[in-house]
Amino acid sequence: MSSAPSNSERIRFAGSARPTVGVEWEFALVDADTRDLSNEASSVIAEVGENPRVHKEMLRNTIEVVTGICENSVAAMADLRGTLGSVRDVVHARGMELFCAGTHPFAEWHAQQLTEGQRYAELINRTQWWGRQMLIWGVHVHVGVSSAHKVMPIISSLLNQYPHLLALSASSPWWEGGDTGYASNRAMMFQQLPTAGLPFQFQTWNEFEGFVYDQKKTGIIDHINEIRWDIRPSPHLGTIEVRVFDGVSNLRELAALVALTHCLIVDLDRRLDAGEELPTMPPWHVQENKWRAARYGLDAVIILDSDSNERLVTEDLDELLNRLEPVARSLDCADDLRAVADIPREGASYQRQRRVAEEHEGDLRAVVDSLIGELDV
Repeated sequence: MSSAPSNSERIRFAGSARPTVGVEWEFALVDADTRDLSNEASSVIAEVGENPRVHKEMLRNTIEVVTGICENSVAAMADLRGTLGSVRDVVHARGMELFCAGTHPFAEWHAQQLTEGQRYAELINRTQWWGRQMLIWGVHVHVGVSSAHKVMPIISSLLNQYPHLLALSASSPWWEGGDTGYASNRAMMFQQLPTAGLPFQFQTWNEFEGFVYDQKKTGIIDHINEIRWDIRPSPHLGTIEVRVFDGVSNLRELAALVALTHCLIVDLDRRLDAGEELPTMPPWHVQENKWRAARYGLDAVIILDSDSNERLVTEDLDELLNRLEPVARSLDCADDLRAVADIPREGASYQRQRRVAEEHEGDLRAVVDSLIGELDV
């Protein structure tokens, strides 16, 4: 059992008056000629200037573009589009392109440079080889929740849809020039970091507070942000942060995935308000579903419930989208939610990338070209 934090060590959850949404989108910089990664993020950010929508990340090949607080996926995409236009102008002028996928098809991790900063240096010093290997990109989606007591039940129940979210976004089949056999190698890589991976399935905010207290007391973390779960509370923002997704290459798919995430969390929130006990699965089922989605993507047969019933993830997705349609209408994102169904029809990113590689006799520069071309601002 976790230790009991004192009142001074309680974690205040800011709470959101409305179920707002925010998006963080990580991009790699690639050289326009070689299509390899370029460690020029600091110069790009310097030229962009002071902009709260553009952030540095751990590696110098990465910039992050974020939204403000938005009402729905439609507003979030408009926000991102505005920032991306100016960023891409700077990137192009410096002989580079913006690229987003869970991994780069052929870049080598040991050639990448670390962004200056004590936090990044301490992470690498602690994690060593695994930390240096983190040549990965993702998307994070924040959804506002009104009060702390709802947060952990929603997170624990949302894990039932973890494989859907990962399979739809899977975009990292390659690692250093080779096909890993996985749809999302990023998901497998990232969980190697301490405090990363699947969240513990707490049911109360007090349990989470006790966990954080133990983590700090034993020196595992110094700050709550160092808990790098795939789905985690963001107490200072009053949100649940979903970090399941691989990097997404285009706005159309991103809009669909943001709408799906928004609807899932709002649906669970409303069911709590109605007095419903939210469904959960044993941790071993959740863990297996993560692996199946990472390995097989949209071909994964997932575990549906605590009774160990199974179904193809795309078949379950159809039913899920139908169930969420009224929620999407209430959030004014019905078109974006419907677009989720286009991803299996047209092929997820990992499938498109493999198709391009096959058509170009294994030339992975063509894969990079195709991903760059998908970003239509």
